[in-house]
Amino acid sequence: MSPGARRALAWLHRFEDGLIAVAVLVLVLVAGAQIVLRNLFETGIAWADPMLRALVLWTAMLGALAAARENRHIGLDIVTYFARGRFARVLRVIALGFAAVLSGLMAWYSITLVQLDLDSGAKAFAGVPVWLVEAILPVGFALLALRLAVQALLPPPNHAPVPEIAP
Repeated sequence: MSPGARRALAWLHRFEDGLIAVAVLVLVLVAGAQIVLRNLFETGIAWADPMLRALVLWTAMLGALAAARENRHIGLDIVTYFARGRFARVLRVIALGFAAVLSGLMAWYSITLVQLDLDSGAKAFAGVPVWLVEAILPVGFALLALRLAVQALLPPPNHAPVPEIAP
């Protein structure tokens, strides 16, 4: 990979991490404000709860992208944990390929959801349209599918210890 591409990728990773950090910070601050306002003043911010739900959705999707980037996503491929050599690589490609296909399907079908809410004109909170809140779904799942597909084609990372099985 060229130095320019490495710098661009590093910038993208920092940007993603920054978005996650800002979303979590806003989550904590707004949720804390809601708690204080409700318990001490018997009031609250009307749009805070729907906004918090939207931020949880965005944080979850951005977190999944970061986990996939670092190859630390949830793996349901226990067979590959015990397999060795070429067989393990084949199983890894199958598992990541399957996850990429499912993520791609989720992206495809979430476009329909976003389109329905775009057409409805519904608002999520404080005048923010529902489709804008949901827009993370097709974008996030498409990027997740891309990352998983690329990982399926690349050699596995060496940061995970391989378990030794006694004879």
